[in-house]
Amino acid sequence: MIVPMEHVLVLSIILFTLGLICVLARRNLIMILIGVEVMLNAVGLTFVGASALWQNLDGQMMVIFLMAMTSAEVSISLAMVVYLQRRKNSVDVRSFNEMRG
Repeated sequence: MIVPMEHVLVLSIILFTLGLICVLARRNLIMILIGVEVMLNAVGLTFVGASALWQNLDGQMMVIFLMAMTSAEVSISLAMVVYLQRRKNSVDVRSFNEMRG
């Protein structure tokens, strides 16, 4: 492996933490979705690093499934953002309190 696994894990932890901070800030719906995408990319980076370390393709196959899942999540989330923007004229998370069950 060209890059040490420790470096891959440190970068993955940094990316995951930045995504988590972005999700927990909860100011804008689009920023929350971007934070979730960054967290999923950090997990994918860890899978690829582990796959390269252990010399098997299981981690890379998992990342392909993860990418398929995130593409479906992005399309559904984008439709939700467009709908909420048209309905409320805002993507601020605090304006959607009546959606709670």
